[in-house]
Amino acid sequence: MNWGSFYAVISGVNRHSTGIGRVWLSVIFIFRILVLVVAAESVWGDEKSGFVCNTQQPGCNSVCYDQFFPISHIRLWALQLILVSTPALLVAMHVAHRRHVDKKILKKTGRGGPKELELIKNQKFQITGALWWTYMISIVFRIVLEVAFLYIFYLIYPGFKMVRLVKCASYPCPNTVDCFVSRPTEKTIFTVFMLAVSGLCVLLNLAEVAYLIFRACKRCLQGTEEESKVAWISGRFSTYKQNEINQLIAEQALKSKFAVSKKSPAEKGERCSAF
Repeated sequence: MNWGSFYAVISGVNRHSTGIGRVWLSVIFIFRILVLVVAAESVWGDEKSGFVCNTQQPGCNSVCYDQFFPISHIRLWALQLILVSTPALLVAMHVAHRRHVDKKILKKTGRGGPKELELIKNQKFQITGALWWTYMISIVFRIVLEVAFLYIFYLIYPGFKMVRLVKCASYPCPNTVDCFVSRPTEKTIFTVFMLAVSGLCVLLNLAEVAYLIFRACKRCLQGTEEESKVAWISGRFSTYKQNEINQLIAEQALKSKFAVSKKSPAEKGERCSAF
């Protein structure tokens, strides 16, 4: 498998990730993919040819090997890496959809020039709104898959230790035979290392979930505070306007009263004669 192309695909979401997400992707590439390709595959290269039983019975070696190693460590880890990394493609598809929608809007408004399209292509999206939910779902899938594979590995190889000698009595072996595993200590070390890195990835994913929830709560609190400030300012402004209106009404009433008291005695006499 071309792991370089696979990493290039999943690293497309790196610029839209959080800092913890970028650390997770680096751990996946350096401590899992590189170790799997460079070292682990060579260590397990002779796992079947080096599995020898003290019998010449045809088929006994193959049957005993299948009994104690139902699935190769390398193939199990490769499947784990593919499935664990695949949820990151959900974020990549969401970002691609957002860019497609933005391009359509620009073209409808008549601003779909090369510069605008290039800006959309290089645009970095904030993890908010619908993208926040997509990102969170992808992390939850990662955690579930990592834990599921750790549990499956424990069921297949309990103890995570590669034994030197196994005893097999399966057909077509003539009796209970001794079978020897090649390089068990080296394989045990790599097994423990790969499982420890898998546990580290689970912790990083949990930390990223906590970080995203913290940021979302912080944005909600900031939004509530801003709304409270706007409401307080508008309330203060309304109170000020009402006080100003009341003051104008009072001044107008005072002016009217003052104008009545200033009228001449002749005008008052004329009013009385009219009665």
